[in-house]
Amino acid sequence: MQRHKRRIATALSGVVATLLLSLSLAATPAQAATHNPVVFVHGLSGSASGWDDWVADFEADGYSSSELFAWSYDWGQSNATSAQQLATEIKSVLARTGASKVDLVAHSMGVLSTRYYLKNLGGTAYVDDFVSVAGTNHGTSIASLCAWLYTSCKEMQTGSAYVTALNSGDETPGSVSYASYWSDCDSAVVPNSSALLSGATNVDVGCISHTDTNNDHGVYTQVRDFIA
Repeated sequence: MQRHKRRIATALSGVVATLLLSLSLAATPAQAATHNPVVFVHGLSGSASGWDDWVADFEADGYSSSELFAWSYDWGQSNATSAQQLATEIKSVLARTGASKVDLVAHSMGVLSTRYYLKNLGGTAYVDDFVSVAGTNHGTSIASLCAWLYTSCKEMQTGSAYVTALNSGDETPGSVSYASYWSDCDSAVVPNSSALLSGATNVDVGCISHTDTNNDHGVYTQVRDFIA
């Protein structure tokens, strides 16, 4: 009889231990999901440091520094060359982070290389969300002022062969989610409507200067929410 009682007690102890373990696991918060790495691409005469404000904002909102990559490149060269270099950079980011896709945020002329990457270099397989900020998606008339100096500027002119080819067919290819944030008083994107993309979420952010669009906190929160 005593042995039987001991067996019952042992069995009950095991059941109680299992229940306590289950309750403990249920009370433990699930590990926070990791974010897609964010790759930032600057525009003409810009640099990686132009994204410092937004990088700090993303970190304040829970991103780690190892998930944020502000990329620098030679902005005077052909945008197609920059696109090829971007492809290498994104492969490196994916290898370093173990992620399968990145979110891509480009400012101004940076959209001409990033969209070339998406359209012509297989980038849609590696990008989840694409964001254009004050992007010269359909060119800008003021690029004529620097077209004689830089290949990239020549390509950025309204009606250039580069811009025409980039926008032929589907402007938002693949399963990527596209957004374009544009200002209605942008003196660098002329006309302002050149920033819009067919098939994208197009958002008029109001009257914000071209150089402030990728520093403005209000624009940042909209971009953050789009790629979240």
